[in-house]
Amino acid sequence: MTAAGEQSLAREPYPLRGRTALVTGVSRRQGIGFAIASRMAAWGASVFLHHHRPHDAEQPWGADDLDEVRAGVAGHLSGSARIADAAGDLADPDEPARLVRRAVAEFGRLDVLVCNHARSGSDGALGELDAAMLDGHWAVNTRSSLLLAQEFAARHSGSPSGRVVFLTSGQRAGPMPGEIAYAAAKGALAEITATIAEQLADAGITVNTVNPGPVQTGYLTEADWAAIGHMFPFGRWGEPDDPARLITWLCTDEARWITGQVIESEGGFARYRQR
Repeated sequence: MTAAGEQSLAREPYPLRGRTALVTGVSRRQGIGFAIASRMAAWGASVFLHHHRPHDAEQPWGADDLDEVRAGVAGHLSGSARIADAAGDLADPDEPARLVRRAVAEFGRLDVLVCNHARSGSDGALGELDAAMLDGHWAVNTRSSLLLAQEFAARHSGSPSGRVVFLTSGQRAGPMPGEIAYAAAKGALAEITATIAEQLADAGITVNTVNPGPVQTGYLTEADWAAIGHMFPFGRWGEPDDPARLITWLCTDEARWITGQVIESEGGFARYRQR
């Protein structure tokens, strides 16, 4: 027991109980979005899953079975929490607002927004770029996240539990050869974090950005490990649940004093570490 007037320091076993979350880019069981949604469900939240399967179908790793994705997240739900989902192409400028409205209509409120989605491929180095590449990455990787945050803020209840998390990449820590369009678009989210966080603080919303680092979501090869494995002090790639743990925690009350931050979740990855 605690003395009168003292705050209990006991930890809530379901710290997102009663909260609702929209997580974008939840389309593959190997993906970071799936790990985030699953952990949020396990921590008590109801979760609205966004997916855009055609993008995955164009990638080397291919698309996943969305019924299995839904079932995988639903298997972690607790109590009366539930999931819902919707497809949507976030390259469409109207889709972010439409998606937030659907999540609010489904759950009656929205407490958490995690912009995990990303456009990959169709990129290059200087001399290989064109306007379509740059505009395509900007539309999906930057513009849609900002429009999602704008609609989320407009529809947020004003409670002090509002959370926005963007995902960036490792462009702040080192070069990303051949990925100029992607690095530029993701880098913009990192640079705008403090500005958006300051604006939304009065509404009780925290805003943070996470770089998940090199995470094995099916695209990293044995040849990649042979080339850069020595740069990982723990002797492994990141796993999807590594950044998911951090991102989910940022959405709890325990992280209520953290806002405007860009956090590197790279497991000590040292880009210039010698063999």
